[in-house]
Amino acid sequence: MCHHDFSKCDLSVDTLSENVLLVRPHLETEWAGFALVEATVQALRLMYDVPEAPDWVVLLSGADYPIKTAKQILDELSSSSYDAYIQHEQITYETYKYDVSPSILWQKNSYQRYCTKSFSFHYSKKDSAHLNLEIRLEHPLLTKPFLPFSKKLACFSGSQWFCVNRKAAKYIIDFHSQKNALTSHYNNLKYADESYFQTILANASHLKVQNDRRRYIDWSAGGTHPKTLLMEDLPNLLLSSAHFARKFDIDIDSNILDELDTITS
Repeated sequence: MCHHDFSKCDLSVDTLSENVLLVRPHLETEWAGFALVEATVQALRLMYDVPEAPDWVVLLSGADYPIKTAKQILDELSSSSYDAYIQHEQITYETYKYDVSPSILWQKNSYQRYCTKSFSFHYSKKDSAHLNLEIRLEHPLLTKPFLPFSKKLACFSGSQWFCVNRKAAKYIIDFHSQKNALTSHYNNLKYADESYFQTILANASHLKVQNDRRRYIDWSAGGTHPKTLLMEDLPNLLLSSAHFARKFDIDIDSNILDELDTITS
């Protein structure tokens, strides 16, 4: 099942095989917007509305590529004791306020994104300057009335890419379809796709969740985007236990994709 935003670019659907279904109507998405979450859930719902629904679902983008054979991936998933593979780290005030290690900067950013509450005030008087004031609440005792998190529902964050079995996928669908405080909270936030699914799954006591996205991603170059993988990265890809890797760009290096086709065929 696939979601494609036709408002961004066209896609020829005539060449797609019969087992490829598209979310209709499509959602207009934007980077870091909540529509990415909605598109993912709609694709899941479409997938489990068909008679022969899959045992497992893997969330992929156009920049992902398999680095294991289909048989290897299916064999590992079919024998897995887990219901979901998703990177998830609990986001806490203690880490946000006191730990200054650069290695957990993303956790501090996550707390500011999902666990604080801001109020903006705008005051203007005729023939005088405008005053814009923002107040941000950070401590859990202050944010408690405004956020859905509690001792029973912790906030988690991590990479948006996941792999879930039928049980976990249906739980996501059912959870999202309810009018709950968590969904309402993330609906108004940027980068919801990096915390919404993680929070749902990691708080589900009936699910067995592995803190692993099954992706090879190289962040060694620094910055906000991972390294584009090239032929020079092939040895590391083959040594990885991941099922897929990202990101690839056919315009930068198509040879690595050709080589992976040969290895995984």
